[in-house]
Amino acid sequence: MDKIVSRRSFLRSSLFTGAAAAVPSVASARGLYKPGVYSAKASGIGDVIVTMTFSEDRITDVVLDVSHETPSIGQAAGARLKANLLKAQSAKIDAVSGASITSKAVSQAAAKCIAQAKGEIPVEVITKGESSDSGDWLGKPPEIAEKDIAATYDTNVLVVGCGTGGMFAVAAAAEEGEKVIGIDRFPTGTGIRDDLGAINSRYQKAYGTKIDKFDFVTAATQYAAGHLSQDLVKLWCDRSGEAIDWYGDRLAERGIKLVHESGDKVDQSRYHHFPTGHSPAWPYSIGGGKIQSASKGPVLTGNIILHDYAVKKGARFDYETTMVKLERKGGRVTGCIARNSEGKYVRYNARKGVVVATGGYSQNYPMMEALQPWNLRIIGRNGSMPGARGDGIRACLWVGAKMDETHSMMMFDRCALRPDQKVGVETAKSGDNGFFWMGSQPWLKVNADGHRFFNESGTYEGILHADEYQKGHCHYTLFDSNWTRYVQQFKQHGCSRLYPFENGAAPNIPWQTVEKMLPGLIEKGFLIKADTIEDLARGLKLPPEELKKTVARYNELVRKGKDEDYGKEPFRLSPVDKPPFYGAKNCGYILCTMDGIQIDTHMNAIDTEGNPIPGLYVVGNDSGSYFANTYPNLVTGMACGRTVTFGRLVGKYLARRKA
Repeated sequence: MDKIVSRRSFLRSSLFTGAAAAVPSVASARGLYKPGVYSAKASGIGDVIVTMTFSEDRITDVVLDVSHETPSIGQAAGARLKANLLKAQSAKIDAVSGASITSKAVSQAAAKCIAQAKGEIPVEVITKGESSDSGDWLGKPPEIAEKDIAATYDTNVLVVGCGTGGMFAVAAAAEEGEKVIGIDRFPTGTGIRDDLGAINSRYQKAYGTKIDKFDFVTAATQYAAGHLSQDLVKLWCDRSGEAIDWYGDRLAERGIKLVHESGDKVDQSRYHHFPTGHSPAWPYSIGGGKIQSASKGPVLTGNIILHDYAVKKGARFDYETTMVKLERKGGRVTGCIARNSEGKYVRYNARKGVVVATGGYSQNYPMMEALQPWNLRIIGRNGSMPGARGDGIRACLWVGAKMDETHSMMMFDRCALRPDQKVGVETAKSGDNGFFWMGSQPWLKVNADGHRFFNESGTYEGILHADEYQKGHCHYTLFDSNWTRYVQQFKQHGCSRLYPFENGAAPNIPWQTVEKMLPGLIEKGFLIKADTIEDLARGLKLPPEELKKTVARYNELVRKGKDEDYGKEPFRLSPVDKPPFYGAKNCGYILCTMDGIQIDTHMNAIDTEGNPIPGLYVVGNDSGSYFANTYPNLVTGMACGRTVTFGRLVGKYLARRKA
């Protein structure tokens, strides 16, 4: 079975196509099912759990846990999927339009429930969460008997996690002719992030963008307050350009252009920006208007492009396969034990090394609460990747690796809450929050007393950490009806940009799409609209007279063209004087965790004595030694750029290295 398999052929062999049409029933002689309640789990965007209640001849109830799915898509489809299962009395149901991944996962899990009720497969025991809520976030590696290992696969390089870093590692190893297997817990990898940072790419050279290497290293060190490896930052400076150029070639082979997101030549911000960003010009808009028609095949993504490229080069992918633990023998990490889509344990032996790239731990609340509780006090939304559950980091720690001693996460100031909602982890878990993309614009921002307290032109996280000193751990963002004009003069960088960049590169989300988001935010109570400042204050539950004074003072500073109170740059001052006025209660929005396993310049994991662990390599958000305190968002794509660069480097390194 140690052979190259495509994603399609692997999925064809999944339980969904087998269990529902399994051998004749061996359930109760009196009926179709053995009465009872049965649960099963399958991978959608996140884990989907289906619980079904059976009488002797019917499915009488269905409970779906789709809480890890996209709120507006998979979660929204839950009620219809439940109704479809009850009506069909079968796992063979039509997918809900727009929620095909969640629909498929529900069908797969339902098929397993039915098979359990018929006595065709063992009863599945579902444990919620990746770690205990008891506070023991690390736990212990499970004991797995040899007799329970159903199959063993041999390879030279094993990559655990096929997202941004893992897919680059697999493709790089395969390109060198190496035998490589990538495994991922989901039916496909979790995707390649856009906004990839680099220095000295051909795209930057063509536009004339020049970044001094040691200016950059100095800035990165200042952001991290020294909690990093300058050797890793220098390595990224030296090798990121070639990684981006390589990705540009792969995109071009499929008709996709990679563009450099330039800075503005006239940029006199107090906070220095490095124009490092690169993004694919996908043939569809983030707002949902896909240009590529279904008749031309699936809409391309970076994940699909690199998957197909790696397979052509000889790589193998085993999807719906979750690492359970790493194996270390004689001091060396030799591979891992994983659980496949059928719930069976399988062993992977990796002759040269294992690359762990599972995405950090920003979906693991007990782990975040234990390691960085201060950050959970200022957030209200979690937009991180569904696979970021900490299992990669925990597996590395179980075999003796060392984690960063400072813990941090990447946050955007783009979550809006209703005025009566509380900031914090419970709100983030609930999914009841607003996606407020324009929150990073340097609007007038005030605290719960209606007073200004911060220079709004700083980094995304600056004001969030300042919220730690404010009532309710939040701030309030105010703007007026001329906002589309002001966002052009602000000259924002990276993903907060709402107008085309100076070199013509399109923003991630244009202002026209943001404008379409506002009515929905207003309807749901996440954005307040009012004709007077006093009414706006009442809507936001702020003191009207104090807010009126603050707005008057701010408008005075705008007229002067000089921020005498907090020093915001003149081109980022905008009045709040044309009704209707808008306001939102703002807090943090998690993207990912940034601390991880310490590594050297070969991405080799470091043990607690400071020595490399033979056979164990870590990239992406599972890796550390690079960030601390706050994310330097004025270096566009720094995290994703590090991930793809180091993913590619470790794939090439292992391929060229002798076992």
